[in-house]
Amino acid sequence: MNTMTKLAVSALLGMTLFSSTASADVKKGQKIYLKKLKAPCNIGGATFAQRHTQDEWEAIHEAGKFADEVKKICPKVKKFKPKYTPDVYDFVYEYASDSGNVPAC
Repeated sequence: MNTMTKLAVSALLGMTLFSSTASADVKKGQKIYLKKLKAPCNIGGATFAQRHTQDEWEAIHEAGKFADEVKKICPKVKKFKPKYTPDVYDFVYEYASDSGNVPAC
């Protein structure tokens, strides 16, 4: 029994150390906004993020319409790559109109 417990704990520890988690980042989303979206949008990050509440941004994201909403707010954006979505979503969610947070861009 003792050997089985040690083996199970070792396997669990190994899985947690070697598994990679894909997580989005607010700061990365802010950098993407500044580099790729600020010029075509011609508005600051705070104004962009505050177009919706957190619940509204979440509903848009869950419906798979986040890129469409970005293009709706910023019609001059030519291409919004799908790989930008998780980070930019985290950025707008963090600084949405009902969050009380204000970005530095």
